[in-house]
Amino acid sequence: MKKIFLLTCIVGLILSCSNKKEKINEEVQGIGEDSLQSNSNLPKVSFFQYADSSAFPDAILELYTPLGNQIFKPGKVPFEFNIKNYPFASSENQEFRLFNILNGSDPVGFYSPIFQRDLAQGSYRVVAYLVDEEGLALKNFGNYVDRDFQVGDSRPFPYSAEPYLALNYPRTDQVFELGKEVIIDFLVIGGDMELDALQVLIEVNDFSYSTREMTPIRIENLPAGTYQVKVRLNRTDGKELEGPFSSVSKSIIVR
Repeated sequence: MKKIFLLTCIVGLILSCSNKKEKINEEVQGIGEDSLQSNSNLPKVSFFQYADSSAFPDAILELYTPLGNQIFKPGKVPFEFNIKNYPFASSENQEFRLFNILNGSDPVGFYSPIFQRDLAQGSYRVVAYLVDEEGLALKNFGNYVDRDFQVGDSRPFPYSAEPYLALNYPRTDQVFELGKEVIIDFLVIGGDMELDALQVLIEVNDFSYSTREMTPIRIENLPAGTYQVKVRLNRTDGKELEGPFSSVSKSIIVR
């Protein structure tokens, strides 16, 4: 009986270790000599990522409508996607699996791959992507798609071969529970972090962090307060990208 109990404990320990995610690129930061935190026993703020363990690497998201630079009348604009190798229709808890970002705004989720959006005159860039069980954006090639189109009498965006950002998390004025991780989840569109020598720079009020990995950035021990999260895509030589979607800023609340 003791041998069986010991074997069960060993197996449980092995499974626990194997399921534990590996932290990478961790940075522990203080918030200044004059701050309350530096003079207290509060834990330091930690930025880190987990080693990549991408879900659904073979998932494919195709966009049939709109076509590139297609022009629509103001009002209901149709969107039609095709989804392959991904359990889109099997979400038991009815959580959104397909998200759209228009012109860098907050993501909007959809239950169906075919829908309409009510849009006013203007030029639009849509970034669409699938998410995993945590709601984090899938980041393999084919998991996401982007497209420019126009509504009404509007000019297309100027051509640019520069890569740009799409921010899944945080959302505008998102509230995080004190003691829980703050997650910054992003996509780099039209570029490769290594081949194009790119880095993502994060500013959260006075905190800063940089990474060359496209896995979500997690922040632990962020004190209660209101924060401005700024996410910027730069070259590793410090050169800033000039496109309109190379940086995103969102306000968040920790309480």
